[in-house]
Amino acid sequence: MATAFTKNQIDRLGKRLKKGNISEADSRLLDQYRRSFSAAYGIIVRTIREQLGLEPTGRAKTTMSIVEKLRRESSRLTQIQDIAGCRVIVLDIAHQEEVIQSLKSLFEGATVVDRRKLPSHGYRAVHVIVRSLDNMVEIQVRTALQDLWAELSEKLSDVMRDSTIKYGGGDEFIKQLLAASSSSIAEVESFEMQHPTPSGFVSWGNLTDEEQELQRVVQGRKKELLERLSNAIKVVESFRVQE
Repeated sequence: MATAFTKNQIDRLGKRLKKGNISEADSRLLDQYRRSFSAAYGIIVRTIREQLGLEPTGRAKTTMSIVEKLRRESSRLTQIQDIAGCRVIVLDIAHQEEVIQSLKSLFEGATVVDRRKLPSHGYRAVHVIVRSLDNMVEIQVRTALQDLWAELSEKLSDVMRDSTIKYGGGDEFIKQLLAASSSSIAEVESFEMQHPTPSGFVSWGNLTDEEQELQRVVQGRKKELLERLSNAIKVVESFRVQE
């Protein structure tokens, strides 16, 4: 089926979206543009399920999210790489590395954006950009810790009605909370990257007493972080209920 719009039309649409006052015609064109990614998205999700045995979740990019990104990054609409995207959550950073390598093997020419090395306002994850049917689809690969942090940032942004929280804004307490949590995650996952969690009796037996104790300390800290982030999300959600 032929595309009903050109690249120039979409980029002109992006310029109008930046200015605000979105017309009904522009809303329809944007929706049509978003839907044009559906087939490519379906192929990517199906491939991940069948080849990797993982269950990606989809995430629709809202009009407001698109407009904010256009303004924040001064991008053209056709340059935005996550109009269509899915997310994969894995247990830890070792599994994250495995999935990233598998995705690179599955999708020729994949581009990897590593937000662990260069966090975006505390946001840590790995984005793998792949191409299907001449459309770009973004695959977010997050560890459980990275995903909880991102969820907390999103919830705070929604409840406080302040989208800048996701990009380093918000009041000082929120900024410090997110920054400290992100730093703690980085420390734990940096250790896990250098010293993968042993599995099975034999693996543990290969460690010295000191190494075993260090593993227990780090895994205890990881468990504490998971609980703390989960509880923080519940607290933020309770404020939404009270509104």
